Amino acid sequence: MKISARNQLPSIVTTIMPGAVNGTVKVDIGGGMTVTASITEEAIADLSLAEGDTVTVLIKASDVLIGK
Repeated sequence: MKISARNQLPSIVTTIMPGAVNGTVKVDIGGGMTVTASITEEAIADLSLAEGDTVTVLIKASDVLIGK
């Protein structure tokens, strides 16, 4: 699959926490860093996500915030 997103982080799913509508998926991106994504339960099921899966985190630059 080709995708236009330039911010792609190979990672491994470490935790999936189900919710009523959205679940939380935590992934290890290496270097001791974790990214947490909130995605629909339907998306978790459609992707058959499970702990230990190798996935790619895609970040839309328009949605990234930086604070100091």
